[in-house]
Amino acid sequence: MKEIEQLIEISRKYGHDKRYVIAGGGNTSYKNDEKLWVKASGTSLATITEEGFAILDRKRLGLISEKTYSTDAARREEEVKNDLAAACLTNDRRPSVETSMHNAMNGRFVVHLHPTAVNGLMCSQNAEAETTRLFGDSAIFIPYTDPGYTLFKEVENRIRAYRSKFGQEPAVLLLQNHGIFVGADTIAEVETIYGKVMATIEAAAFTKESDEAAEISAIAQEVVPAIRMMLGAGGLKTLQIRNNRRIESFAASAEDFTKISVAFSPDIIVYCKSKYIYLNNSDKDELLAAAEEEIKAYTAKNGYAPKVLLIKGIGLVAVGDHAAGCEIILDVYEDMMRIAEIARSFGGEHPMTQAQIDFIDNWEVENYRRKVSAGKSSGRVENKIIIVTGAAQGFGEGIARCLIREGANIVVADLNEEVGQKTAADLSSEARSNKAIFVKTNVADTASLQQLIHQTVCTFGGLDVFVSNAGVLRAGGLEEMTPENFEFVTKINYNAYFYCTRAASRVMKLQNRYAPDNYGDIIQINSKSGLRGSKANFAYAGGKFGGIGLTQSFALELAPYRIKVNSVCPGNFYEGPLWSNPENGLFVQYLNAGKVPGATSIEDVRKFYMSQVPMHKGTGPDDVTKAILYLIDQTCETGQAVPVTGGQVMMS
Repeated sequence: MKEIEQLIEISRKYGHDKRYVIAGGGNTSYKNDEKLWVKASGTSLATITEEGFAILDRKRLGLISEKTYSTDAARREEEVKNDLAAACLTNDRRPSVETSMHNAMNGRFVVHLHPTAVNGLMCSQNAEAETTRLFGDSAIFIPYTDPGYTLFKEVENRIRAYRSKFGQEPAVLLLQNHGIFVGADTIAEVETIYGKVMATIEAAAFTKESDEAAEISAIAQEVVPAIRMMLGAGGLKTLQIRNNRRIESFAASAEDFTKISVAFSPDIIVYCKSKYIYLNNSDKDELLAAAEEEIKAYTAKNGYAPKVLLIKGIGLVAVGDHAAGCEIILDVYEDMMRIAEIARSFGGEHPMTQAQIDFIDNWEVENYRRKVSAGKSSGRVENKIIIVTGAAQGFGEGIARCLIREGANIVVADLNEEVGQKTAADLSSEARSNKAIFVKTNVADTASLQQLIHQTVCTFGGLDVFVSNAGVLRAGGLEEMTPENFEFVTKINYNAYFYCTRAASRVMKLQNRYAPDNYGDIIQINSKSGLRGSKANFAYAGGKFGGIGLTQSFALELAPYRIKVNSVCPGNFYEGPLWSNPENGLFVQYLNAGKVPGATSIEDVRKFYMSQVPMHKGTGPDDVTKAILYLIDQTCETGQAVPVTGGQVMMS
């Protein structure tokens, strides 16, 4: 059906543009004489398909306008919801609660959005007068009314009055503290109307601050992981920090914060709740003490943890049940800042009243939308933050892929930027509500590791597991090995493990100080060559042997902080590039080094090594990940070197 294709087209156009809609909000519809297609509740405009629209019988839908409902608000909304369901021809899709308003407008296409510019006007003190000044009789202003049936009746009555007075259909409805409805018979007309409305408001508004990124202070590493633990009574949270010139201006003082301390619209309440925390202490210890006190008081008063913290010198901090939720919270709350800026041009901010906020907070419809938007993730490391070094490709990439499928947020730390970025994007495509990022990292450089930790904290809020996987190998006997190659292998395989552990343990110590039941994990990916000597491979084996010594020593030192340190010692991953790279893989190196007597080809070397494995299989990333998950799960193993070798190395 051509009209439905057009409905999908205009829905996606506006759904992808954050100037018009954030977090999948808003709704669109098309109607003919018999049926109405409207966005189903919980569906995102940006990605909507034909299956994302509920279809309703207009005759049965029209009965809602004529029916008398209960005077009790909760019962009334339940009755209306049931009547909407009765009119719905697609039982697997819940129609938008605003469906009746779409039906009340005569335009074939109706597009309801929450544009920032429009809400800057609608959330201002002089919204009604300024609407008249800017749009005259071409738009209907609807004073704030609780969503649902009450709002529908208010809209319906005003549309009827407009028709009676002007003898024509209204094309624009502007709803105080809510958004805009535009109706027309073609999507081209809808787009033209939206263009004129936006241009008119933007020409009349003045905004001061910009989206230019601002630095997130290094103190974030010493504060935010602790705050994450303070907020984690109901399970691990994900925190994300955003900072720019606009955010800095609202975080400058408690007075500046008051301008965005009360919700302006229902969307803000759905995603960010209605109360927020502001912290402006400059001293780190004072900041942590204030955060602990504020969070404890907030949770005791409201029965839930805050979703938003604004911290002077750090930025806007979103608290999500999952990583995907953090992005939405940041976008919605920063949009509130933009709305506040625009509202200054129209008499200043006009937040919702407490009664209006309470209605939204407790409304079943919005609780349903909140539940749908929260997303899902599940797995043995759900919501844990895990850094995997050397994860751009090969064994590290395989481990990271297994862990993201288990619900973890993954940081791909690697020097190979091009491949690493692609790997992170691929991993995120497999994620549910978790995600992966890439951070260019040199594990042998302490400054680079500090940046890795900083980016991890800014994106996810802390660190739960550090998998020290990055490693190199240069094979050769005593005569072939150069001092330069020996030092290179040792620096990456041995020294860097120390650098990584020092950087990671600082965050974990801080977290565990504020979460007495929490454990951190540092896991070195060692090798079977760390368990027994390796002919013509002493540089690699020596570093790996030394790594197990570091593991045991780190384990003793960090045990009082509830940080477990273990090594996993895999057998040979024959399929990976470390072994199979045709130019410099181990098969090639071992052939050239004469490590396998009588071998004349790469295949000879391959068969030789496979014959030494009792299970007759190589050790893949999935095998190693099972060992990693075991080490994370348990709380009574530390300082261990766990062999995963197919029986090639058996511990006594």
